[in-house]
Amino acid sequence: MQFERLNPLDGSVASSAPAMQAADIPAIAAKAGTAFPAWAAQGPNARRAVLMKAAAALEARADAFVEAMMGEIGATKGWALFNLGLAASMVREAAALTTQIAGEVIPSDKPGCLAMALREPVGVILGIAPWNAPIILGVRAIAVPLACGNAVILKASEQCPRTHALIIEAFAEAGFPEGVVQVVTNAPADAGAVVGALIDAPQVKRINFTGSTAVGKIIATRAAGHLKPCLLELGGKAPLIVLEDADLDEAVKAAAFGAFMNQGQICMSTERIIVVEAVAAEFAKRFKAKVETLAVGDPREGKTPLGAVVDAKTVAHCQGLVQDALDHGATLLVGGETTHNVLMPAHVVDGVTQAMKLFRDESFGPVVGVIHARDEAHAIALANDSEYGLSAAVFTRDTAHGLRVARQITSGICHVNGPTVHDEAQMPFGGVGASGYGRFGGKAGIDSFTELRWITVETQPGHFPI
Repeated sequence: MQFERLNPLDGSVASSAPAMQAADIPAIAAKAGTAFPAWAAQGPNARRAVLMKAAAALEARADAFVEAMMGEIGATKGWALFNLGLAASMVREAAALTTQIAGEVIPSDKPGCLAMALREPVGVILGIAPWNAPIILGVRAIAVPLACGNAVILKASEQCPRTHALIIEAFAEAGFPEGVVQVVTNAPADAGAVVGALIDAPQVKRINFTGSTAVGKIIATRAAGHLKPCLLELGGKAPLIVLEDADLDEAVKAAAFGAFMNQGQICMSTERIIVVEAVAAEFAKRFKAKVETLAVGDPREGKTPLGAVVDAKTVAHCQGLVQDALDHGATLLVGGETTHNVLMPAHVVDGVTQAMKLFRDESFGPVVGVIHARDEAHAIALANDSEYGLSAAVFTRDTAHGLRVARQITSGICHVNGPTVHDEAQMPFGGVGASGYGRFGGKAGIDSFTELRWITVETQPGHFPI
């Protein structure tokens, strides 16, 4: 049985994939569990070699990835190729980590006792990836777990099953043993049952999930019933603070990129621009002029920086947030009519306050609010007035001062004089609060996907009180 994913622009069939059911999951999990020991026994350089081949195999599928992302989620060619480039980098970084999965010798008070802390593979890791940055986030869900010697199951998004399946095809071509890397695709109506069966499978030892906070809570609750650890990277409402001494041109460039790259459909997207009142009018003037140059159009034509959003539901949600803000006294600086149901232009709303939904609710679309702060202290308080805490930014010409402000913002990530959208394979990526817990990337990823064990070796005869 198959299910179809329709192109959000014209309703044509973008892809078709197996509609797996919950009943299919035990066999898939068992296959992964059977494959795990042999892969875990591979030496670090053997694992590295296969991962390096996987990176090359991903890059060799560039045209197929572009076609899949354009058709399934309305992505631009530029966004698809950026996804591919960063994803390949993530695989190569994972390959480099294979010899860094190190332990330590810990001094023991017991004479003759050699005490060691060792990191070992966990078993089968379930990775659940979303549609918005599908190659990056699909690869992130499996690359470091594989480097650590685990088997993986990638639960593909119902909105981009072909894109996610291409990842697994590339990894299979690289030479991973049968069963070590698998993908699960399912129709939207079956998502809850399929994910539940995957979490419940006894072979699955840990789960990583990237997606909405609401779904993350469901996954964490289900996993808690089995005492299975989760790594959750969830929603965001990233603030970008513009202080009085900021380079406004740099702040404008970063804010426009952060708010509207991939039509604002990134967990790190700039959702709140918090500007100190002394420079608010000038910033708004320059930002308006910049955003007005960001045209929206059919991503298949490749003529505009902004493409389609993923569905009409996103448009309705964003329009509702904008209208609520306008009804409560905000001003629309930039906007326009949505065409073809999903070609929504960039929207900038000035004068957003804490009483408006746009201040608190994640838009996950091409909408950003500009918020006026009385001073620096007020700006920091506004930035922290959110359940989310993923990414943030602060702009000031005094970088030492910027660092002091960054330390006061409650978020997993903060950039001084840089955009809120910034990702690198080797960085510890994750948030706090409603943005989740745990970290992907670099050595933090090793911590997430290995078990830390204490092992001792006695080198002298024992002396015991009984």
